[in-house]
Amino acid sequence: MALSSNMRGALFMSLSMAGFTFNDSIVKLLTGDISVAQVMFLRGVVATLLIFLLARHRKALRPLRVLRDPWIALRVVGEIGGTLTFLLGLSQIPLANASAILQALPLAVTMGAAMFLGEPVGWRRWGAILAGFAGVLIIVRPGLEGFSPFALMIVGTVLFAATRDIATRKVNPAIPSLFLSTITAAAVAVAGLLLIGPMGGWKPVSTTDLGLISLAACLLLIGYQFIIMAMREGEISFIAPFRYTSFLWALLLGMTVFGEYPDAFMITGGIIVIGSGLYTLYRERIKSAAKPASRASARHSP
Repeated sequence: MALSSNMRGALFMSLSMAGFTFNDSIVKLLTGDISVAQVMFLRGVVATLLIFLLARHRKALRPLRVLRDPWIALRVVGEIGGTLTFLLGLSQIPLANASAILQALPLAVTMGAAMFLGEPVGWRRWGAILAGFAGVLIIVRPGLEGFSPFALMIVGTVLFAATRDIATRKVNPAIPSLFLSTITAAAVAVAGLLLIGPMGGWKPVSTTDLGLISLAACLLLIGYQFIIMAMREGEISFIAPFRYTSFLWALLLGMTVFGEYPDAFMITGGIIVIGSGLYTLYRERIKSAAKPASRASARHSP
């Protein structure tokens, strides 16, 4: 039986989050041996090659002149900034903590759409946004024992990723997802190459590390491709909650792979952030459902 547009979007989002989270766990392992910049570069090279070959096979490549679209440029900037800040933060804090902070992304996207795209946001959703960011502060715990400045890097990731997602919605739908993924992966690889020197220079890479980097690149391909497909399918208010599946994977991988067990701050803050995000999406669905009813009422009014 064929899936609806909403169900396809939900499936794509879930696959994307699984790909990104497993990729994150591999990257966290790698940063114990090589620098974040090397991970960005090597993983980016492998990912670019894989995505390019797939895009060429599917005839999804486009002339480079389409990159003049400012929304594509903004999306690339958001991806580079988000990748760098996330990898720096992830290398120093537990996987589940980083994932919990990232759950504020839908709230940041809603806030950004209201501030920069003029989308209407009522007081209830603004309240949920503020509550969600309060949850982030509980996880980060500034000024308290256990505070890590690297957690603020993940807050920066949220802002960069929100920029990326908003820009994705504005990119011309005629531009294939695979082409966007190719450009994004290549840009991240170039950024990593340029940062190798400032971040400590080149370190020897073992065969095991190369294997892990290749696996991470494959998982990144899954994440890149399916998140773009998800953002282009169905109703965002239905699809977006499936981002939270990444938090479940992060908890499981953090405990089983890294021996990281969540503390009270992380659990409390994570519940607040996810609850705020779900409420925001719930309000968006109510508002979206009310619009057709209002239009129908107007058409039948005397």
